[in-house]
Amino acid sequence: MTVRTGIGQDSHRFITTETSKPCVMAGLFFDDVPGFNANSDGDVVFHAICNAISSLTGILILGNIADDLCLKDGITDSEIYLLEAMKTLEKQRVTHVAVTIEAKKPKFKARIDEMRQNIARVMGLDITQVGITATSGEGLTDFGCGLGVQAFAIVTTVE
Repeated sequence: MTVRTGIGQDSHRFITTETSKPCVMAGLFFDDVPGFNANSDGDVVFHAICNAISSLTGILILGNIADDLCLKDGITDSEIYLLEAMKTLEKQRVTHVAVTIEAKKPKFKARIDEMRQNIARVMGLDITQVGITATSGEGLTDFGCGLGVQAFAIVTTVE
């Protein structure tokens, strides 16, 4: 059995102009903050997981596959990007996903289990295989100051 671990990161600033673009993280809508400045929905959680999968496979999901889906086909739903990323794993089976989020806003505590459940649903995992933590970063970065959100993900697989 071969165990592999991939790490990924993504970040986006909040949109600063009036717009109806919603804020989406882990496939869920957050009403109390503006959407992200991104071509897609800007889901930093799903994007960080995609990047972690890319580090496992060597296949650039967000830079190639997602860009084609977004720019050529108009697909901006990051859940679809994550499903495409899962297809690149071939023989590797995901055993665990860990995500940490840095942001001053929104507050995540009340929605962590819902986010875990949605990640598990999309990736075909049990909720016990998904962990999420969140921090404000004590205001030391732009994310901790409320200008956007940063997420890191680790994906562990076995083959």
